[in-house]
Amino acid sequence: MRLILTHENTDFDAVASLLAAHKLDPGATPVLPRRLNRNVRHFITLYGDAFPFVAMRDLKRHKLESVTVVDTQSIVSVRGLKPDTPVFFIDHHPLSRELQPHWSFSGEPVGANTTLLCEVLQERGVAITPIEATLMMLGVYEDTGCLIYGTTTPRDIRCAAWLMEQGADVDVVNSFLHLPLTEEQRDLYERLLENARTLDINGQPVVVTSADAPELAEEGIEHRAQAPRPA
Repeated sequence: MRLILTHENTDFDAVASLLAAHKLDPGATPVLPRRLNRNVRHFITLYGDAFPFVAMRDLKRHKLESVTVVDTQSIVSVRGLKPDTPVFFIDHHPLSRELQPHWSFSGEPVGANTTLLCEVLQERGVAITPIEATLMMLGVYEDTGCLIYGTTTPRDIRCAAWLMEQGADVDVVNSFLHLPLTEEQRDLYERLLENARTLDINGQPVVVTSADAPELAEEGIEHRAQAPRPA
């Protein structure tokens, strides 16, 4: 068995990278971590049947041949992972850890990890469906701030254009990237503003604040608004 893994508290770039890596290696199983960000969880609830994701809890015990890790350089605990199991990291951040003898790394500094994998999909002529393109567009847009963050590269923009050509639904993308704050999150925001104080550190203003939030679990209460389905 070959697995594709990513980090906990999973964002759209991580989940889209799972999908793209699976499209490049259909025999490998893309595994959803135990904890997903709120907007990702809502998307999977609505459209999960369209994807080959397997929940971590549903993994069957098999001999583990190799692991691909996307959008992170940390490995989550998984059954069958041994010191000599080949591990291949694909990340858009600079290598920040020592590689073991059976590990390898591939990555370049682009705005979204999804971009790296989409480029390979294009090179190999791998077909993707509109809903797959929509998820990958969510990955690119979330990590680049809809292509306006300073880390955005021309490669991210070209990737987004290609995904639109494959049928990515921008309305769906927009609906999942702009979820409103829950009541609990708004209350926490107000308390953080009230407790904020500005310090002068080496001539630079630094705002420091804190607040207790025992009522918040993960990202708060589930967002219940229904998102449009891709055509």
